[in-house]
Amino acid sequence: MKPDLQTHTPKARGAVSNAVSRYDKVSRHAEADGWEMVEDLPTLRTEVSIEHPRSLISYNRSPDLPFDRSINPYRGCEHGCVYCFARPTHAYLGLSPGLDFETRLVARPDAPDVLRAELARKGYKVATLAIGTNTDPYQPIDRTHEIMRRCLEVLEACDHPVAIVTKGTLIERDIDILARMAAKGLARVGLSVTTLDPELSRAMEPRAPTPKRRLVTMRRLTGAGIPVRIMASPMVPALTDPELEAILGAGAAAGAGSASWIMLRLPQEVSPLWQEWLAAHYPDRAHRIMSRLREMHGGKDYDARWGHRMRGEGPYAEIVAHRFKVAVKRLGLKENLAPMRTDLFRPPRAPSAQLSLF
Repeated sequence: MKPDLQTHTPKARGAVSNAVSRYDKVSRHAEADGWEMVEDLPTLRTEVSIEHPRSLISYNRSPDLPFDRSINPYRGCEHGCVYCFARPTHAYLGLSPGLDFETRLVARPDAPDVLRAELARKGYKVATLAIGTNTDPYQPIDRTHEIMRRCLEVLEACDHPVAIVTKGTLIERDIDILARMAAKGLARVGLSVTTLDPELSRAMEPRAPTPKRRLVTMRRLTGAGIPVRIMASPMVPALTDPELEAILGAGAAAGAGSASWIMLRLPQEVSPLWQEWLAAHYPDRAHRIMSRLREMHGGKDYDARWGHRMRGEGPYAEIVAHRFKVAVKRLGLKENLAPMRTDLFRPPRAPSAQLSLF
């Protein structure tokens, strides 16, 4: 029997293929070599290259987002979440949003120094800085590079507010800094939990910590006085959305004070990658899941309109939104929080042998 290359997936990786990006003019396809035997694919090792950015803070004007600026210490993410909406950004590097996104990573070790310089610029106006909104700052390679901790040291030194989104339990390493900042109203953390089912999590998010382990991290953060939001994101119709109330309840039990949710988003190359994954792992549900998503996006896999892309529209989206509101009220969780403090901010100063008078 010839091997089925569509379902013969790499071990411990999210994407099924390394499909070319939307910018590539040629396509590449795996083909059987003619031998009637199934062989294991070679192990894909994580490769990390170094980038020296000239700027770090990215600004946005999206009305869908509660922040206007963010930074990313890394490009790509080893967690390998197959549904990650950030996968298409790897196309800008000439790499595949598929397996390249989770195996060919870029670290930015100069990020703390660049951040310090940007915060020190004349005319900089302080507002909450978001980290982890694209790729996870606490993915496994940060254990070696420690870029995130050094960025936090810069932010703490000048009392700059920060909001972090992560699945990574490595954030526990930085509880000391985050606790001091939180005591001043300068730090918050959002922990994403997509499912409580460890087997489903392993398939969708192969190198992310287990859901149970993330909840332990949540308890440790909240125990240190750091405000935590349980993020039920993304909700996948007919796959993870039945768990919505259970996820929110688990977060509340772990000390979360607020909650949010986002429906699965399939921009650009994410849609074919996601459908490949469904065919390999849940072929019996693939049609139903995609039908639900298309119902919420006017017949398309995804609609990127502001005010629409995060939740979709129509009866199914309205039911999930209603369930969320009922659960949040019952559990005593908040949806919206007061802005963090900005009045404490002190611009970083360049090292100088001359003493300051102020």
